Amino acid sequence: MRLRNFATFLLFTCALAAGQVEAQLKNQWIEYTHGDARLKGYLVWDDKASGKRPAVLMIHARDGMSPKNLKLAEIWAGMGYVTFMADIFGYGEGILPKEVPDMQALTAIYTKDRALARARTQAGFNVLAKHPMVDPAKIALVGYCFGGFIGVEFGSTGAPLVANVAIHGSFRDHEPGWAKNAKGMFLILHGAEDVGYPLTTVDRVIQELRAAKVPFQYEVYSGTGHGFSAPKNKAEERANARSIESAARTLKELFGI
Repeated sequence: MRLRNFATFLLFTCALAAGQVEAQLKNQWIEYTHGDARLKGYLVWDDKASGKRPAVLMIHARDGMSPKNLKLAEIWAGMGYVTFMADIFGYGEGILPKEVPDMQALTAIYTKDRALARARTQAGFNVLAKHPMVDPAKIALVGYCFGGFIGVEFGSTGAPLVANVAIHGSFRDHEPGWAKNAKGMFLILHGAEDVGYPLTTVDRVIQELRAAKVPFQYEVYSGTGHGFSAPKNKAEERANARSIESAARTLKELFGI
């Protein structure tokens, strides 16, 4: 029940932030591959719209293609963006972590092998960019937790992203100079009390962006820890709402919808 109420809250907040209250969302699972890996991503869109339109490549948190992350994808689709949650872990092969140790083991694969992380993300990006509903010149990445780490790594490849949004990103040990190839602007939305990924860690990302003269916006939410997209207190509820509003405003400025 709490999950259902939380999802309703998220969708309502999204509607307020985006000014859309009558989105008719449809979804589709898309099977694709990366090397020998069988992958399965989640596509969701507003069926009221027509023609090619801007899109969001969403990168899931460490719990993979979970029901919670599916609901988060619907937030961006409700704003009018074709949204594709890429499968990083291998949901197409039945990989869906349930317990924290399993999540940690999976994320470790990609934090240790950055080339694999970037290539796996590229496979998802290609699926989205080639979709007939999508304008491939208008794609933003939105990453939660582990997805924020992926956003930096994929951004370092020079991927043609218009925006790169990190929501309580789990940044760690990115290669110095990574931002010199980054495209688009970065929006970093972070909790001030994030113990695992403190502001000193986020600052290293900010300094790389500054050195490379990459445009960015950085918001810090007081009283807020990690994972505030699933809020645990009033401060995190506020941070969650504010993060959605800021991302919605930024995407609207960039894409015009």
